[in-house]
Amino acid sequence: MKPSSSTTSAPTAPGEPAEGALSSRAGLFNGIAAYSMWGLVPLFWPLLMPAGAMEILAHRMAWSLVVVGGVLLVLRRWGWAGELIRQPRRLALVTVAAAVITVNWGLYIWSVNNNHVVEASLGYFINPLVTIAMGVLLLKERLRPVQWAAVGTGLAAVLVLAFGYGQPPWISLALAFSFATYGLVKKKVNLGGVESLAAETAIQFLPALGFLLWLGARGESTFGTEGGGHAVLLALTGVVTAVPLVCFGAAAIRVPLSTLGLLQYLAPVFQFALGVLYFKEAMPPERWAGFGLVWLALTLLTWDALRTARANRARAAELAAQLPKAQAPAPTPPAASASVEEAPGPEIVAVAEDPAPRP
Repeated sequence: MKPSSSTTSAPTAPGEPAEGALSSRAGLFNGIAAYSMWGLVPLFWPLLMPAGAMEILAHRMAWSLVVVGGVLLVLRRWGWAGELIRQPRRLALVTVAAAVITVNWGLYIWSVNNNHVVEASLGYFINPLVTIAMGVLLLKERLRPVQWAAVGTGLAAVLVLAFGYGQPPWISLALAFSFATYGLVKKKVNLGGVESLAAETAIQFLPALGFLLWLGARGESTFGTEGGGHAVLLALTGVVTAVPLVCFGAAAIRVPLSTLGLLQYLAPVFQFALGVLYFKEAMPPERWAGFGLVWLALTLLTWDALRTARANRARAAELAAQLPKAQAPAPTPPAASASVEEAPGPEIVAVAEDPAPRP
């Protein structure tokens, strides 16, 4: 996912907003909509009770394929499917991604319906920190000092929360690590958000359908026994999964990556607020202390990412300004040529790069 490049548009009438400004505004609106929907989704899962987490998960996987398949049918975007099938390695990575996101979705649904909304929100707060740690350990990426400080602060937060809970916050850690692993695999697959979800849910579909049929044969399915409204809500799990992803895709091509990196915090902020204010979950002092450390770490990451982005833009502008001078013929050979230091290699910044299906 890369920010779209700016293009020169035709002049507009005085007082009329430029096409680029309209596109940016639409992108920002879609980004806010996507992360707000992901943040408010804890209000939806309890509506599906008395269905258990496994039944809700199976319906989500099955109906998501139906919805995303319909979107792709309208857009007529099917060429990627044949190409994917002919690439066994990418197909295997998609299978891994489908397995990991299944664990993430199922655990999140269970957490919300078992009064662990706050702990689940923590998982998505610490996800950027876990992503950075995985980049260092698995990809041998280098961190700047501020990023090291943020990771250390995040580790301290986990220790404080473990003390407060009396055990490690395993729900938060499992959600964070599963989602970070999912993002890592998706970077290797390199598929668009809607196409990726279609491929993953296609792999999930048969196991999900088999589980639902097995549940029905045992007389334990709620799909046909709790009324038409309940059945409609279960079918809407596909819409709840797909619509925010479509909005995210619209935002990803219109707003800078740094903006998306800031918007990503809307989802866990909403989830945390719902857990405390709506679901009335307990927040003893040690839990506040742990969350405070996490927020401090995220503040450090965000500040460092924005500072680095500004420095990179300034450097790119400086190089662009120097380029015509370098190309112009010089009347006499210069006494010494000033060397331009190469740009550093890619490093992790605290922004979300993958249009991944959120909880």
